[in-house]
Amino acid sequence: MNLTDAQKQKVSEWLDQGLKVADVQKKMSAELGVSMTYMEVRFLLDDLRLKPKDPEPPKQPAPSSPIASATTTATAAQAAAPAGSVPGAPLPAEAAPAGAGAVQLSVDALARPGTVVSGKVTFSDGQKAEWYLDQMGRPGLVPAQKGYRPSQADIMEFQELLQLELQKMGF
Repeated sequence: MNLTDAQKQKVSEWLDQGLKVADVQKKMSAELGVSMTYMEVRFLLDDLRLKPKDPEPPKQPAPSSPIASATTTATAAQAAAPAGSVPGAPLPAEAAPAGAGAVQLSVDALARPGTVVSGKVTFSDGQKAEWYLDQMGRPGLVPAQKGYRPSQADIMEFQELLQLELQKMGF
C-alpha cells in the first residue's frame, strides 16, 4: 500500500512521540483510515527507514567495586513489619522486637560450591558467620569463631530475615 507524503509525515511524528508499532497501527486505522496488519506496519516502517523508539531502561547505580558481592541487608524491623504496612514507616511500639536490627544478613552474589544459596550474617553480639542452604534445602551455619553458638533469639531473628530475603529472591 502506498501512503501520501502527508500520511508518511504523520507516521514519522507518531514514532517521534514514542508510540509503539501497535499504537501506530491503531492510529493509522482510526485517523488515516488505512487498515494494516502489525507486520505490514513493520514493513512500512522499514521501507520508510523509521525505527520505533525504545523506552529508556531505568538507571541502576553502579556497584562500588566490580568484584563486590551483591549483598542485601535486612533488619528485624523489616521482617517483623505487619502486613500492609508502608516500608520505612516506623513500627508501632508493640510490633518492634527487642533489639530490633541486631542481626544483619547478606546474600552472596555467587553461592558457595555445593549450595543453592549462601551468605553472611552478623549476630547481635557482633559475632559473624557464613550461612548456606544445600541442594536438599538444609540450612547450615559456619561461625567465624570456632565453637560459637548464637543465642536462641538471634537464631529466630536470623531465620525470619533469611525467609524474607529468600522470598524476595523467588525461593
